[in-house]
Amino acid sequence: MSKIFKLRTRSEIDTEAAVWVWRMDSDTISAANKDAFESWLRRDARHRRAYEGLTHVWTGLNGLAEAKREEKIATFTRTSTGFRPAGRKAWWAAAAAALVMGIVVAAWMQMGSELRTLATAVGQQRSVTLADGSVVSLNTNTIVETNLRRGVREIYLRKGEAHFQVAHDRSRPFLVHAGDAVVRAVGTQFEVRIRSNQHVDVVVNEGSVEVRSEVAAEPASPARVARVAGRSLVHTLGAGQQLMAMGNDYSVVPVSTHRLSSVLAWRDGAVVFDGEPLSDAIAEIGRYTDARIIVNDSQVAALRVGGRYRTGDVQAFLDALQTAFPVTIHHGSNGEVFIDPRP
Repeated sequence: MSKIFKLRTRSEIDTEAAVWVWRMDSDTISAANKDAFESWLRRDARHRRAYEGLTHVWTGLNGLAEAKREEKIATFTRTSTGFRPAGRKAWWAAAAAALVMGIVVAAWMQMGSELRTLATAVGQQRSVTLADGSVVSLNTNTIVETNLRRGVREIYLRKGEAHFQVAHDRSRPFLVHAGDAVVRAVGTQFEVRIRSNQHVDVVVNEGSVEVRSEVAAEPASPARVARVAGRSLVHTLGAGQQLMAMGNDYSVVPVSTHRLSSVLAWRDGAVVFDGEPLSDAIAEIGRYTDARIIVNDSQVAALRVGGRYRTGDVQAFLDALQTAFPVTIHHGSNGEVFIDPRP
């Protein structure tokens, strides 16, 4: 059975970051607290981003109150169940801290800041609306990290495939990092798929996007630029176009309306084949199951497959193969699925 990724939530990280903001705002910080803070920052890259974002908001709140520090925040100590306020005025301090934390988080979200990790298991799809109104749809076995802040909206596709419906905001470009490519959009709809570390596909179904290599996306050394000399580092794609990137080799091809519908069919829980070799069809359908599907016969692997199938019903695909082709299917003791020529 496939496992769903158990990842720490943004709210958990935000809460920890808020505690550290309060602690580090003190005029007297113990060496132990400094060491613990540095250790917390190193533990997860999201910790530093959350801390810096909340620190920025906290600084802006300084003018809201001129009360004593003891009346504004609580001192926290570690217990077996987490953080708790300590001291004689602990209850009042905790209430004040909760109020300030609510203001901090609300103000931070109003600025459009958001740090999240999204994931799907094998065979799962999900759609998530981000703080700016953009919608991210994740296909099977996908991991996406988001970092939305005041000047830019950055998305990191770590693995898998995702579709982006970008909310229009010219003041904050929307950047998707995938492999060695960076896709830039303002308000549009497109899909990005990582096939391998060096192979990234981008398909646009509405509006336009700009695709750059990482060499063009950030300051590059002369040696790095020399490696891609003579090649365009920036490509603009419109609706109905697909870019295939293999390292620094980029190619752009038109995509018909019919083909575009097939490519995006997974958003409706389907996979569509239109004459692909069975070997390619199995590689695609295999993304939606933990079972290993094996074809040892070259003639069987070359059979052309067509049709629309549910991503959650791999068995229906296998049954259709036995009905349409002279093949037989049997299951191995370790969960493998073998497709062989019919005797």
